Amino acid sequence: MAISFFATEISDLCLGKPPLRSLPTTATVAEAVTSLKQSGEAYVTIWSNNDCICVGKICMVDVIVYLCKEDNLLSPLEAVRANVLDVVSKVNGQIRHLESNSSLLEAIDCILEGAQNLIIPIYTNSIKNQQFCWLTQEDVVRYLLNSIGIFSPLPTYTIEALDIIEKSTLTVNYNDPAITTLPLISCSLLDQTSIGVLNKDNRLIGEISPFTLACCDETVAAAIATLSAGDLMAYIDYSGPSDDLVNLVKTRLHERNLTGMLDLMDEFYNPLSSPSSSCCSSDEESGPTRNGCVGRFYPGRRFEAIVCHPWNSLIAVMVQMIALRVSYAWVVQQDYTLVGIVTYAEILKQFRSIAGARNNSLI
Repeated sequence: MAISFFATEISDLCLGKPPLRSLPTTATVAEAVTSLKQSGEAYVTIWSNNDCICVGKICMVDVIVYLCKEDNLLSPLEAVRANVLDVVSKVNGQIRHLESNSSLLEAIDCILEGAQNLIIPIYTNSIKNQQFCWLTQEDVVRYLLNSIGIFSPLPTYTIEALDIIEKSTLTVNYNDPAITTLPLISCSLLDQTSIGVLNKDNRLIGEISPFTLACCDETVAAAIATLSAGDLMAYIDYSGPSDDLVNLVKTRLHERNLTGMLDLMDEFYNPLSSPSSSCCSSDEESGPTRNGCVGRFYPGRRFEAIVCHPWNSLIAVMVQMIALRVSYAWVVQQDYTLVGIVTYAEILKQFRSIAGARNNSLI
């Protein structure tokens, strides 16, 4: 039964998926930022109109890391006039085009080969107006979870017994300068994981997550350049940075003569500025935050790391990750000593191994 399930056409996973919001390769970084804010989506895709091929994607994390470069901190407004392709990840295979009649097994194989998103055509009556949607790791895991019974007893095994806890993790100390996390932020975005913030006893006290940063605005680059890792966690907290932290960032920017970034900060944290000029829209519930602006509230932005334990079952961890809209969960002991991390990729490997094992048994 599981073999026939893996033969499911991925068009079944695309039902109700909205068409992708896209930008041409000629767009600027500023246009990408505007598109992200207007859509409330985590990513916007970049397309080659001549070939009708998605050449990349961009999120606010890409923009923040880009603005954290020394030259761009000096002149952020000039930096965002650059071509969007200067910011888009150059890693091959992150995005894969698949036909709508491709199988679920093919989709899983693409993900395990490194694809973060799968581009699927949405067929319409007009060839000229061809549209596309995309599938993520979460979409595939959610689909598996809806038919979890056919994979019994796998879902009942603990994540420790399945040996899917990755011991190699991205971590920083609470007091480390946030700027030292830049390479880790880029790596966590690529791996769709997170950066654990630890105390001196190797206990997890929080995280700096690309999922959280993607819900922030570009001024977070100033916070990364001036704060510690611990203060950065508070700065990107779901309720927004405190006035004290904002003032601390501004003071340190002034001390470093980063007037361009100061101007950008003033634009966002001026109580008299309009909400639309400083905050993002979203399909999720919105509400007032500090400085009188309207912020986005959805599971991507939070102040606590998502944790599980080695003795938790696979299905319990899957449900937790799906419910909280994350692609990973930190694995800790009872006292929050860090053990490792569980990712969607490792979970998908377990289901893929079932397909491989049953195929071999038929030979």
